[in-house]
Amino acid sequence: MQELFREYLQVHGYWVLFLGTFLEGEAILIFAGFLAFQGYLNIYLVMLAALVGSFLGDQFYFHIGRTKGPQLLRLFTTFARKFRKALRLIERYGTLVAFVSRYTYGFRIVLPVILGMTTFPSRRFLYLNFLSALSWSILFSLAGYLFGKTASLFIEDLQSYEPYLMLVLAGILACLWSSHFVAQRWRKRHARARLKRIKSSPRRPKANHNHR
Repeated sequence: MQELFREYLQVHGYWVLFLGTFLEGEAILIFAGFLAFQGYLNIYLVMLAALVGSFLGDQFYFHIGRTKGPQLLRLFTTFARKFRKALRLIERYGTLVAFVSRYTYGFRIVLPVILGMTTFPSRRFLYLNFLSALSWSILFSLAGYLFGKTASLFIEDLQSYEPYLMLVLAGILACLWSSHFVAQRWRKRHARARLKRIKSSPRRPKANHNHR
C-alpha cells in the first residue's frame, strides 16, 4: 500500500500540488512539505511546483481583473464589498499589497483581481508576484518539512505513525483556519455593536452662541 502511494505521488503529486497552489494552496503545500520529509516527494521540486502554480495563478487573477473587472462587480455582491475594502488598502499601500496578497486570509484571490482593475503597473505586479510566490513556496513547504523533522525527534518509527501525523497536521491546519474564521466573525460583530451604540446614543444639543 505504501509503495502504491509513493508511486502515485511521484507520478501525480507535483501536478496536484501545482493545481492546488494555482487555486489557493497553503494547506496542500504544507502537506507536500511533510511528504517530502517522508521521502515521497523531493522538497526542491515541491518548492518549484508551488512557485510556478502560485505565480501563474496570481498572474491569471490579475489578468481577469484587468479584462473582466467591471463584469465581476456587477455579478458578485460579495466581491463588490471586498473590492471597496481592498481598494482603500491599494490606494495607500499598493506595492506592499501586491507582495503580501498571497499571505492574506480571505483576499488571496480577490486582491490580484482588484489590483488588475486599478492602474497598478503590470510589470511591477509581475516582479512582486514572483518574489512573493518564491518566498511563499519556500516558507510553507519548509513548514511541513520541519513538522516532520520535529516529529522525528520524538517518534522513532515515524513510518508507523504516518497516518496519525497526517491527522494531527490536518487538525492543526483546521484550527488555524477556524481561528481566522472566528476572528473575522468577532470583528464583524464588534463593528456592528459599535455602530449600533453610535446610532442609539443621544445627540447633544448644540450650544447657543447667540448673546444679547
